[in-house]
Amino acid sequence: MFHLNPLPQQLDKALIERALLAEPAVIGHFRLLGFPDGGLRPQIETGRIAGTAVTLALAGADSALLHHVASTLRPGDVLVIDRLGDRTHACLGGGVAFALKQRGIAGIVLDGPAADPAELREHGVPIWSRGLSAITTRTYALGGAFNVPVSIGGAVVQPGDLVIADEGGIVFIPPAQAPDDIERAIRMIEAERGGMGLIRDGKALGALSGATALVEKAIAPAG
Repeated sequence: MFHLNPLPQQLDKALIERALLAEPAVIGHFRLLGFPDGGLRPQIETGRIAGTAVTLALAGADSALLHHVASTLRPGDVLVIDRLGDRTHACLGGGVAFALKQRGIAGIVLDGPAADPAELREHGVPIWSRGLSAITTRTYALGGAFNVPVSIGGAVVQPGDLVIADEGGIVFIPPAQAPDDIERAIRMIEAERGGMGLIRDGKALGALSGATALVEKAIAPAG
């Protein structure tokens, strides 16, 4: 059975530009939700991407729905694929990556294996996946769902969420929370850069972070 929903509204371009300055690992200092596990890794050398989540749920050896919806994706979308636990079949390789590149998508997050690493590098589509597999899917047209809530590495992703991904990790953020999280992360990055200058000048890390004061308070004699 197939279940297809309309594409979500794309996030504002200005928000996406700011999101490219926000490192997922910095957002991980204060945000608890929206991070898939570390098994999803970039399969080509790439910088940071950001875009609007367009979600797809595909089971087992069938990738007919992926082929069907590929031509509907928009420049700036990030295709987020839930393989529903399948770790055997690669639903995406060089041919599909090439077709998606023609749509101008920002990237792909695939909770399952990909195929054709040389072609993925050649086409240059940023893709995060759970490794590689030579066993591929077929176009059986058994079913699937488009633009529904999905689970990616333990993180819930809604269509229209903000996706930020780089070599250090991935985060999915609901649109209403994205502006504050992005700006908080940017402030933290700027503060960290300032702190590096102080460390270079001899300031102790523990003094800067407050850790030394906490440790000294904890070990101080009572009374």
